[in-house]
Amino acid sequence: MLTPALSAPREEVKEASRDASITAWALAARSGDPDAVDLFVRALHRDVRRYVTFLGADPQSADDLTQDTFLRALGSLHRFEGRSSARTWLLSIARRAVIDSIRYSSSRPRLSDTDDWQSAAERAQPRDLPGFDDGVALAELLDALPDDRREAFVLTQLVGLPYAEAASVSDCPVGTVRSRVARARTSLIEWLDEAEHRTPVAAAA
Repeated sequence: MLTPALSAPREEVKEASRDASITAWALAARSGDPDAVDLFVRALHRDVRRYVTFLGADPQSADDLTQDTFLRALGSLHRFEGRSSARTWLLSIARRAVIDSIRYSSSRPRLSDTDDWQSAAERAQPRDLPGFDDGVALAELLDALPDDRREAFVLTQLVGLPYAEAASVSDCPVGTVRSRVARARTSLIEWLDEAEHRTPVAAAA
């Protein structure tokens, strides 16, 4: 009976320990330790890629944005002092990379209007993995959210940042992040319910 109550605190302790290790690697990497650089990049590569994929709404560019994020971070590592966790610091850089990419893309003429979010998500996600269809559906639903709610939901529910750190990345109050996540969750649940009610009708037709 005690296990469910203890699971959340244990997860928080585990995540805090992970963040502490990653931050220590980032600080060690400042002095040019190649092993620390490798550990730092490996530890956060998945988080960064997931974040830029959903925030940027263009899975095809996720690899480039992830690489750009780490190039920016490694170039600025000498300025990192560990006042926040390295993960929070890196995701702030990722956010700027996405914003810069969107601004750059919006200033250039579009070459094609044929690509949409669903086809891009399908091409970007491995098809032989369990839950592929669910992954594409989630990408579509998240894309329908307002940008600020999508970012808050991705940071806290997919990347796993605490609300306080998500607020730091997004440069807004913690209460605002909580509100955005709650509204995003409400919208996602409503859309999923609507989709489930439509499916039997479509199958019967």
